[in-house]
Amino acid sequence: MLFNSAAFLIFMAVFYAVWPLLRKRNLTRWGFLTVASFFFYGWWDWRFLLLIIGSGLIDFFAGLAIQRWASWKKTWLMLSIMGNVGSLVAFKYLDFFIGNVNWISRLLGVDWQMPAAGLILPVGISFYTFQSMSYTIDIYRGQLAPTHNILHFFSYLSMFPQLVAGPIIRASYLLPQLSENRPATEQQRWDGLRLIAFGFFKKVVVADNIAGAVNAAWNAPVVAESAALWWLVMILFSYQIYCDFSGYSDIARGLGKWMGLEFPVNFDHPYIADSFGDFWRRWHISLSTWFRDYVYIPLGGSRVGPWRSMGALWITMLVSGLWHGAHWAFLAWGAVHAALLALERATHWPQWLGKHAGRHVRVTVIFLVTVVTWVFFRAGTVPVRLVPEGGMVRAMQVLGAMFNFGSWNFAAVRGIVGETEYYFLAIIILRQLFFHFRLDESRLDLRAPIVNRWVEQITVAAVLACCVFLRGPGSAFIYFQF
Repeated sequence: MLFNSAAFLIFMAVFYAVWPLLRKRNLTRWGFLTVASFFFYGWWDWRFLLLIIGSGLIDFFAGLAIQRWASWKKTWLMLSIMGNVGSLVAFKYLDFFIGNVNWISRLLGVDWQMPAAGLILPVGISFYTFQSMSYTIDIYRGQLAPTHNILHFFSYLSMFPQLVAGPIIRASYLLPQLSENRPATEQQRWDGLRLIAFGFFKKVVVADNIAGAVNAAWNAPVVAESAALWWLVMILFSYQIYCDFSGYSDIARGLGKWMGLEFPVNFDHPYIADSFGDFWRRWHISLSTWFRDYVYIPLGGSRVGPWRSMGALWITMLVSGLWHGAHWAFLAWGAVHAALLALERATHWPQWLGKHAGRHVRVTVIFLVTVVTWVFFRAGTVPVRLVPEGGMVRAMQVLGAMFNFGSWNFAAVRGIVGETEYYFLAIIILRQLFFHFRLDESRLDLRAPIVNRWVEQITVAAVLACCVFLRGPGSAFIYFQF
């Protein structure tokens, strides 16, 4: 069920009408939230429920076993991790592995080919498996006590606002909130409306309208020879993926506030980052901190020698790239960011650039290099039926065109500008709104409270009007496929 669909609006109206009646007692609160979330998730395909229930049962009982039989706790943890990683491998990476085995076999002249498994990729599997794994890992580390009520656990794991595209919420953060009767305050209801309005604006006005131009360029039979066009397309894609993904996170946080729950901030203006380390502290924060706490630090982190620490960095970023999809382009995207982070750590070049050229130049350079890295990310989503040569080949062709400064071909650029028209204005408006209205704060930084509230109300009304009259062609959120 898509947030930007009529079915979800009906679902949301029913849920929030019933929620105040059932949230007062633990069992009814947990039970209703679990049933509603299962309905929401099963709307795509009821078979997906079998996987999330199976994964959840493994971790629920593993958590209890870790507490009950502490001498065997490592065994229970490994069973939990194997169950979650095993489901990811089977549904997300098995065909990728088979395809590469077959490719190597053809290179070696072997006629036999392995048949593809052809399993359907469940929506949001990468998100809820990581969320479920963090539950048992934290219990193993002694940082969390397991819940003994299975409805309490599933109301956390299957929480519908953030189920399929995050933010990835730790059990230690959400389970205590679900243990209390927390009616939404007036401020939460208003903040929730603001977040939902701006989230939909980012998705349906900015991201969905940009998508047409970006897809047309990427899915064309031949890569256009125009540096200007491809720089424009990739800058547009940078805003598309940011507005698409952060828009979902805003909507999820807003829906949570309407339930009286607080979800962590997942994006913090990543395109004003002044280093790549800063970028990853601002981009998809729930995932980057997950990899930091459960992969990078256990591998030694920054506490070990420089070479081992660098190895931990590379492993973390490669796994992060592969988490996004079973494609060599995503692995390359992770590798490029690993190289950039390693270079930054070794030379401190962003600090040097900022000292000699100023922070604005430093931020601009980081943004432009980030735009280039998005080429590999976008290549990982190229449909094979439209681009038979594959995503990695297309990525290299696009990079070649971007850096072929002898061919600008502004006629192609005019075609892209003609398709996007006023959407550049939408991007500018969005950036200005972010500048004036700090969405991650409870209140706006204006002096007069009455003026402040009027400005907020007018702004939210205008944003909602834009969502109705300037919306683009409806499409699923980009991160649903991960």
